[in-house]
Amino acid sequence: MKNKASWIVGGIVLLLVLFTWSSYNSLVGKNEAVNNQWAQVEAQYQRRIDQIPNLVSSVQGAMKQETAVFGAVTEARTRYMNASGVDAKVAAAGQVESTFAKVLAVMENYPQLKSIDTVQTLMAEITGTENRVSVERMRFNDKVTVLNISVKSFPGNIFAGMFGFNQRAYFAAAKGAEEAPKVNF
Repeated sequence: MKNKASWIVGGIVLLLVLFTWSSYNSLVGKNEAVNNQWAQVEAQYQRRIDQIPNLVSSVQGAMKQETAVFGAVTEARTRYMNASGVDAKVAAAGQVESTFAKVLAVMENYPQLKSIDTVQTLMAEITGTENRVSVERMRFNDKVTVLNISVKSFPGNIFAGMFGFNQRAYFAAAKGAEEAPKVNF
């Protein structure tokens, strides 16, 4: 009888160890998926950041009077390049988007820019990059959702707390993004 009880207790302990091991590995995998997807978002941000100076310089040559707008874009780009951590990068990216939207608004008010091939090529590249950024943000939020569900639901919340896994923040639109930018001339 003692032998049978020890086998049962041993089996239960083994199942608990396997369940804990599996839960931990699952959380690690989901956390790494979020980290990887954030790296994809950053790669697209970097692509955008690298393209903006070319467009700004092409447009600036045609429009000397709009230096304040171009200065703001350059400043926002620098803030993004110097930001560290996901939250700081997200905030800085929002500033880049906001100031870059002003460049686009300026360009709409100057139809002669549309006839410059370099500007048109750069705009096409940036439009493609913006689409990529949007897709990667969506994928990031999808990965965060999967991780957050695991971290918040039972019994994952027990293991998440034991092993130091926390909820991750979603990528949300920058404050004021719902309004079109206003450019005063």
